[in-house]
Amino acid sequence: MTVKKKVPFVTFRTRVRDDSIAGPNPYRWEDKTSDDYFKGKRVILFSLPGAFTPTCSTYQLPDFEDLYTEFQKERIDEIYCLSVNDAFVMNAWSRAQGLKKVKLIPDGSGEFTRKMGMLVDKDNLGFGMRSWRYAAVINDGVVEQWFEEDGFSDNCEADPYGISSPQNILERLKAPAAA
Repeated sequence: MTVKKKVPFVTFRTRVRDDSIAGPNPYRWEDKTSDDYFKGKRVILFSLPGAFTPTCSTYQLPDFEDLYTEFQKERIDEIYCLSVNDAFVMNAWSRAQGLKKVKLIPDGSGEFTRKMGMLVDKDNLGFGMRSWRYAAVINDGVVEQWFEEDGFSDNCEADPYGISSPQNILERLKAPAAA
């Protein structure tokens, strides 16, 4: 993905809480599109290999949640975490993490990730096809800044993390524009 490129248009299958539904699973299906998430807003999208995985659950997602207010000071309207996981897994992960600010996007089929050019094979970990770790500042559906971890490859033995960290992105957002 390159800067100034529009994000792909896809439909995400999400599950949203609906208090009119009785029982232990009060959720209904709701389709959301790329426009629902990215149009008319300046957002951060970060994508990671999987919900409930160590780096994602211990550092990346909680740190974005903790730094949310700092990102708002830099004119960020929303922060989205995307993973090639289904809506059920993403909702369970959100509850387990106690999220209040960061919103999760389920890319269950990997369509968005594939169209972003970030789909990799992680069969070596028993994951199948997943997202490479990256982040982007997206302004009205167009990539403004891009943060991709080094070593993009199928069945990568390492799980690089740093370039797409919230601390690195926040530092770049706070830096004065290059003259």
